[in-house]
Formats: sequence, C-alpha cells, structure tokens
Amino acid sequence: MPIDWDKLRVFHAVADAGSFTHAGDTLNLSQSAVSRQVSALEQSLGTPLFHRHARGLILTEQGETLYETAHNVFAQLAKVQTQLAENKERPQGPLKVSSTVAFGSVFLASRMKEFVNRYPDIDVSLVLADTEVDLSMREADVAIRMTPPTQPDLVQRHLMKLRYRVYAASEYLQQHGMPKSPKDLDKHQIVVYGDDARPPAANLNWLLDEGAKGGRRDPILRVNSIYGILRAVQSGLGVGALPEYMGRELGSLVEVLPELRGPELDMFFVYPEELRDTARIVAFRDFILEKLAPIKR
Repeated sequence: MPIDWDKLRVFHAVADAGSFTHAGDTLNLSQSAVSRQVSALEQSLGTPLFHRHARGLILTEQGETLYETAHNVFAQLAKVQTQLAENKERPQGPLKVSSTVAFGSVFLASRMKEFVNRYPDIDVSLVLADTEVDLSMREADVAIRMTPPTQPDLVQRHLMKLRYRVYAASEYLQQHGMPKSPKDLDKHQIVVYGDDARPPAANLNWLLDEGAKGGRRDPILRVNSIYGILRAVQSGLGVGALPEYMGRELGSLVEVLPELRGPELDMFFVYPEELRDTARIVAFRDFILEKLAPIKR
C-alpha cells in the first residue's frame, strides 16, 4: 500500500518537533488531528513509529528509518522547488531554439554572443532545420517559424512581417548592369526556388513573372532553400528575391528595383504553454523582439 504523502508530512513534522502539540502548531492542526494522522500511518505500515512517553515522543527503530528517508525526500523536494522558482525568476538552464536554416544562420547565430554574455546562466543550443520540430515532445523549447504553428496548445507571439526584396551582388551588377524596370529582368540571370522546394508561402518565385514580356522567364538556377538562394546571389550568379533582413545583414548585397514588393510572411515565436512564465523563455523572447525592432520599422 503506498504511503500517504500528507500523513508522511505530518509524521516528519512530529519527529522534528518531538511532540504532537508542537507539530500541530507548525502545521496549523490540532493536537488530536496530528495524533490521528500518525496513528493512521502506523496502522497502514503495520509498525509503531514512536515510543509514547509522558515527557514526549521517541522514534522507534522503524521510525528512525522512515524519518531518515522522509527527511532526504523532503530536502530534495525543497531543492527542486527552489530551482523551479529560480527558473521563473532568474534566467538560467538549458534553452534549445529551433529556427529555419536561413534565419538561424544569418540572423540568430551572429547575435548569440551578445545573448550569452547577457545571460551567462542560460545554456543555448540552436537547432536549424526547415522542418517543423515537435515542441510538445520537447524536441526544442522554443521555435521561430515563418508559418503559424500547426500543433495545438502552443503559445505564439507574432514577431514581424517578413518582407521580400530583390538583391544582387555588386560583382554581378558591374558585369550585367543595374535593371531599371521590371521588364529589364528579361535580360538578367535569376535564382529561384526549385520545383521540389517547400517554400513557406506561395509565389516566392514571383521574379520569373514580374514585368515579363514573353511568358515566364527561365531561371539560371533553382535551389531548394532560401539560404541556398542567398549564397548563389552572394557569389555573383544572378538576381534573387530574399527576405529583407538578409539585405540588412549582408552589406555586400545591393537592392535591385526597390519599388518592387514581393510576398510577405508572418514570423512567429512559439513555445509550449507550460513554459509561458519561465525566465529563460521570457529573456530570449524579449531579446529577439529587441533585435528585430530595427527591421520592423
């Protein structure tokens, strides 16, 4: 028969106090209520826990054994309770962050030095993948996603609108010239998503159609990730549509046809409900909002 935790707590208090009366004062219970709880525990265990004397209570051998075990258990529980309280009050502990390869590599990774210097007690891991991890199974603590979460019972905070602009490398523009209007893209090399890619929004290959005169343009290269498009554009291969934060992060890229406005995506900060008030989650969320503020303007 399992031990009743309430009765064990009363027994522990009685053993500490040495009497039912003093234990009752500590527990805010009557002397008779404390005595009944201890008697019920002794009955359920089938052994006496105290020698009862006129001058007080003395633990039996079995009582000593139970008290030592109970004392260790309650000490560990108190330690865990303190740790849980500190996790809500002071940012500390492991923090596994899931993000797309592009945003994690270009934006997040370069800011982790500042974050870990600000919060040295948080142990950060970045998990970069373009697939959605299962937060409910704790594959990550938080996720930054370019689409609304599909899992239930997740807290989601809208971070910003992710805007696409057109970019090219200086080397490419020196060789091929700067397009003056969308129709000039007919004469340029364009890097786009591949047919087997799973972009986070429809029509992210809009540059193949923008201002085209003779039907859809043929791209110079198809890549199955936005990070791959970025690297190809950086190399001077051609013109590509990239999220605005990439253009801001990488000064070597030149914005092309700034009047063009591509698709917009919603970026979300997502985490399980049980971590809502955890200090390390709040600290990271506020840090990301702080660093995204200049881009949102």
